[in-house]
Amino acid sequence: MNYHNPPRAVAWWLFACCAMVFVTMVVGGVTRLTHSGLSIVEWKPLIGALPPLSHADWLELFAKYQQTPEFIKRNHDMTLDGFQFIFWWEWAHRLSGRLIGVVFLLPYLFFLARGYLKGALAAKVFGFFILGGLQGAMGWYMVKSGLVDDPRVSQYRLAAHLGLAFLLFGLMFWTGLGMLQPRAAKTAVSPAPSHKGIPLRITFTWRLGNGLVVLVFIMVLTGALVAGIRAGLAYNTFPLMNGHFLPPESFVVEPWWLNFFTNMALVQFDHRLIAWALMGLIPWLAWRIARENPAARTPALLLVLWLAVQVTLGVATLLLQVPVALGAAHQAGAMVLFGLLLWAIHAHRRA
Repeated sequence: MNYHNPPRAVAWWLFACCAMVFVTMVVGGVTRLTHSGLSIVEWKPLIGALPPLSHADWLELFAKYQQTPEFIKRNHDMTLDGFQFIFWWEWAHRLSGRLIGVVFLLPYLFFLARGYLKGALAAKVFGFFILGGLQGAMGWYMVKSGLVDDPRVSQYRLAAHLGLAFLLFGLMFWTGLGMLQPRAAKTAVSPAPSHKGIPLRITFTWRLGNGLVVLVFIMVLTGALVAGIRAGLAYNTFPLMNGHFLPPESFVVEPWWLNFFTNMALVQFDHRLIAWALMGLIPWLAWRIARENPAARTPALLLVLWLAVQVTLGVATLLLQVPVALGAAHQAGAMVLFGLLLWAIHAHRRA
């Protein structure tokens, strides 16, 4: 990290925080897929960073877990060894979240003292720290939903938890890109039809890109709903869903709007439908970016290539009924796709 170039140093620090958010999300995905998320029944932000240090500590934690609905209804035959397996995944997920806070706060204070962060930028970046704290609080709020009666976390809270992670990643990544790639100097206004001095064709590409950022984010939320109600374990065929484009049972829940959040058929259909839309829209966006701005061709090409990888991961995850490795890879791939989309749009706008 080059401390003699303040914008570059801050940018790489933000990218490092993005990488930690990515790792934390991957660990969280494995935690969910291994049904480990309800193994720690308390939230102790400081003391909880220490793992059990003795056999007596393990027995105490296991005794607390044995009082939860998950143990009583599903894991009543679990041994201490089995508990330790799920405990370590949840502990690693929480520890990773804590480490993000440390890796963010200490360099932030350093950059603030050195004058690398000032005014609105300093306030904006500190807002990322607040958002990270809210993300951690939402994680515990999510876990609490599975410690009451039904040993399954709320799909709404799961979607909020994952959505906040993507929002935090996106804001830090975009800010870091802005510090590495300053806006190019303005040139003479194009004689072509324009809006505020910007050719209309480029303005349309920007709006298309912004719309796709929103659409990918919505797809992430629908993926969280799929995971929350375990809809990936149903309709394990592709491209049709058990022989149907839209399963006939997609609107059996009353009131009708609840089907979009609780009905396995419709929740999975929505996730698939957005995937089909992105398979057409993202290559179109990449083509427009590459044509209008040769400097942005690399992220545009990588975006299309990774879209193919992500779709392949999604289909394989579905057909194989969500094995842990593929499920985690598919979730991780969504954040990679999100980052590449932001990079391509940013490169197009800045050049």
